[in-house]
Amino acid sequence: MLSRTDRRIEVTLSELLGFLKHAGYHFVTPTPATHHRVNLRIENKLARSLTDVFGWNRSFGKQLLPEMVFGVLAESEVITETSNGWKSVVRASTVGTEIFLHSSFPTVAADAVFFGPDTYRFVKAIRSHMAANPLGVGRVLDIGCGSGAAGIVIAKKCSTCEVLMTDVNEAALQMSRINSNFAGTNNCLSIDSDLFERVDGKFDLIVSNPPYLNDPLERKYRHGGGILGSELSKKIVETSLSRLAPLGTLLLYTGSPIIDGVDAFYGAVKKLLSQKSFGWSYEEIDPDVFGEELDTSTYRSADRIAVVVLTVKNRESERC
Repeated sequence: MLSRTDRRIEVTLSELLGFLKHAGYHFVTPTPATHHRVNLRIENKLARSLTDVFGWNRSFGKQLLPEMVFGVLAESEVITETSNGWKSVVRASTVGTEIFLHSSFPTVAADAVFFGPDTYRFVKAIRSHMAANPLGVGRVLDIGCGSGAAGIVIAKKCSTCEVLMTDVNEAALQMSRINSNFAGTNNCLSIDSDLFERVDGKFDLIVSNPPYLNDPLERKYRHGGGILGSELSKKIVETSLSRLAPLGTLLLYTGSPIIDGVDAFYGAVKKLLSQKSFGWSYEEIDPDVFGEELDTSTYRSADRIAVVVLTVKNRESERC
């Protein structure tokens, strides 16, 4: 486990990002199930490239890294020795030309920092929204920022915006801060906050990709609360409405269990927004994710788990 208070660790991790960037590193993170299957192949037992080391998180021999890089990473315990060789305690993934550090595989720790297919879909949804609704000078909030991918993408697109990235996970705040600093997004700020607990004022854009499963281990990046994992998503919608600036938008990317053909989260959102003067849209963008969860007793009644994007716009100024 990395020290969360040692500033040297953050310097080392930033240097690792620089090394990978210079080396032309590229890795798209798949689902945990795919990651596990690919790593089980006998030919993948040991790493042969930087992608194997910092993407697939495979064991490697020390000769695979430049001597100076190896020494710095080993001293800071960013890489540790195991019975099968050395392993990195972090992974690095790319979104376009940007590189983001996050937790090693498998993400079993309570404070693991998630990155995966949901991240790519979330970023794509944000980019589509911003292309259709250019954001000028304003305030942006990324609730449950994780690695900071969403906030950083927004900050890159809107350099005049103030982007606040919040999380309750100290490890996520550390990773988001490192990734933001490396990306050169000086308009980003990572804040320890449970929803709006430690942030003031209103926002022109609020985005969130909260945990949306019922996780027996209650890992912060995965457990959404409630019987089927949707409680946090509902709470984000409910608490965000009063914090949207005039013409401000909430973009929520989440999952919803479909039971007997009925989208449970949609029903809750419709009820919540029915008495509010907001414009909103709701789109199912992936019909079937985390299928393995259907084997558990928790999701025994579910047909599938869908990924949805809820967009809510405050029409306040239109009524003035």
